[in-house]
Amino acid sequence: MVVAASLVVVAGAVAGLLAAFDDGGRTSDEAGPPEVSASPRLAPPPAVPSPSAPATTASAPPSPSPSARRTTTPTPSEPVKKREHRTAVAGRLYRHPDSQVLAWVRSHTGDPRHAVIASRIAEQPAAVWFADYAPDTVTARVAAVTSGGAALGRVPVVVPYTIPGRDCGGHSQGGAPGLDAYDAWIDRFAAGLGSDEVIVVLEPDSVAQAECLSAGERADRFASLARAGRVLKAANPRARVYFDAGHSGWNAPGKQAAWLRQAGAASPESSDGVFSNVSNFHTTADEVAHDRRVLDALGGPAGLGAVIDTSRNGNGAPADGEWCDPAGRKLGRAPTLNTGEARIDAYLWVKLPGESDGCKGRPGTFTASYAYDLASS
Repeated sequence: MVVAASLVVVAGAVAGLLAAFDDGGRTSDEAGPPEVSASPRLAPPPAVPSPSAPATTASAPPSPSPSARRTTTPTPSEPVKKREHRTAVAGRLYRHPDSQVLAWVRSHTGDPRHAVIASRIAEQPAAVWFADYAPDTVTARVAAVTSGGAALGRVPVVVPYTIPGRDCGGHSQGGAPGLDAYDAWIDRFAAGLGSDEVIVVLEPDSVAQAECLSAGERADRFASLARAGRVLKAANPRARVYFDAGHSGWNAPGKQAAWLRQAGAASPESSDGVFSNVSNFHTTADEVAHDRRVLDALGGPAGLGAVIDTSRNGNGAPADGEWCDPAGRKLGRAPTLNTGEARIDAYLWVKLPGESDGCKGRPGTFTASYAYDLASS
């Protein structure tokens, strides 16, 4: 069974400041969600009924009529230069100080699981998700992350996740109310990227899970994604933007590449390549092979590469296809910008280990028992 990488939105919004965590009413095994945004949880394809509660915000269907879509892009402050392929971004990855696992570690120093979770999960850099549609605050919230990384000379990983029609209207539905609103939200997101290196994992599932859309809706979505890539890279030419390649157990590489090409992933003005395995469990070796096949089929400049989510793939995907906090999984390779693999730019922890898919804890919340199982396997 193919598994998508969606989430329930549990984050709030703040104007320029990251609020403290509120653990009131929670069990000692869980930490509250950060104000920046939660990591994603897995979801089955839309045709499979979900055992989880629906997301708290709903999204209008994608705008119809490809001819009506706005595709203009601000003029970049400097021209995009052709790049030779780099096997890694310079520097080290950034660990943002406000995350659910760090909140749990700070408030549970006496827990017998503390040392394992603190050393094996909390010390690792992980992506920061922006999954709630809050245009008035998104610039400041993105800037809080990117400026934090710049101050330490490290590379943050940010995940915009507000595409309309997200999760095909399933239990992880949400996002912007329409594609014009999404385009404007991306403009504001891009304004927070700063001028230092940053990795952008652009809209998990937005390409791989596009089967549920009509041809016109797909064309609209892909036009917005291509525009998003151009806007992000125009705002910060040092930003590296990666597009959704699904994972090795999902769409065939040729099919995925054809959609990615429509979404702008083969254009250096929009893209630095693809990402795969977000919130999933497929082995790194399988993902490396899959991503190279996708890149070969995609075409485009030789500089395009791939990043892989290795957060929970240490034991590979369950044989029975279980997607919801499956037993027997373990942490994968540590996040790094030096993979030693041609065309593989980074191994990242996009899904924070210990944030539940909805079976071992409330969806999207950090659950210590699950984190400990992953870290001690």
